[in-house]
Amino acid sequence: MELHTGYNDLKQLEMFVDTAQKMVGSATMSLDRDMLAEAKQSITNAYEQLTRIRSERTGVDDSFLAKCEQRLKQAEHQLNEALQ
Repeated sequence: MELHTGYNDLKQLEMFVDTAQKMVGSATMSLDRDMLAEAKQSITNAYEQLTRIRSERTGVDDSFLAKCEQRLKQAEHQLNEALQ
């Protein structure tokens, strides 16, 4: 039986965002097409997690979610700049 708490969701979201930022950083430095595509997918995955948490409203910390969204927007902007 798995214990499901809002805290676990928020921690997982934080890991998704951290991963997306790191992947974007590496991809934009190397400009490797595969890495750029993987970074884009990691941003998508993080946004999906954010959307899921917002819709379920489990253990929601609105300021935390706003910070995560801001970090994702910055990573997305950085990735889009590299793709131009």
